[in-house]
Amino acid sequence: MWKSYISDDWPGYSLDLFTYPQHYYGDLDYVLIPHGIIVDRIERLAKDIMQDIGYNDIVVLCVLKGGYKFCADLVEHIKNLSRNSERFISMKVDFVRLKSYCNDQSMQDTQIIGGEDFSELTGKNVLIVEDIVGTGKTMKALLNNIEKYKPKMVKVTSLLLKRTSQPDGYRPDYYGFEIPNLFVVGYALDYNEYFRDLNHICVINNHGKAKYRV
Repeated sequence: MWKSYISDDWPGYSLDLFTYPQHYYGDLDYVLIPHGIIVDRIERLAKDIMQDIGYNDIVVLCVLKGGYKFCADLVEHIKNLSRNSERFISMKVDFVRLKSYCNDQSMQDTQIIGGEDFSELTGKNVLIVEDIVGTGKTMKALLNNIEKYKPKMVKVTSLLLKRTSQPDGYRPDYYGFEIPNLFVVGYALDYNEYFRDLNHICVINNHGKAKYRV
């Protein structure tokens, strides 16, 4: 299996190998993906996206809040590649917010906040940047909303693709890592707004869930 596939029996990295905010001591099980590996993988994703959709004007639609770090790093890598390449992507970045979790449970309905004016996407090439795709229900809801406005092209990139009990579920066009069905935090992924300031992607433990439950 290719290197960005993280198997169910992967033990991760010991927290002792890394520095991380002291206020999260005792709240995490282990590091699933260290920050350096995340950054390297995003650089490769940027290259793949450039090869596929270079020579285009793109509207990058960043899904908040969890996607903001991934989006910022991905856009920066694409810009750097554009400067040093014959292929060029002109990008405008816009934002939409989706709410689909309470604590660690997926909610029945996805709330789309700030997507009232998708009419600006009509006839445009759209790259949706998301932090994590699980069942795909949230992404399908967003795509259904956007497609009403007839964009020219829509591609989806997600930093993480979570293996769920629905093996035939939605898969994005590009993704960084395929991970087990774990609740992960860090690199802007949160648990009730906590852990966004953690650089590495980590697995939260039961103590952390109880501590920050709402």
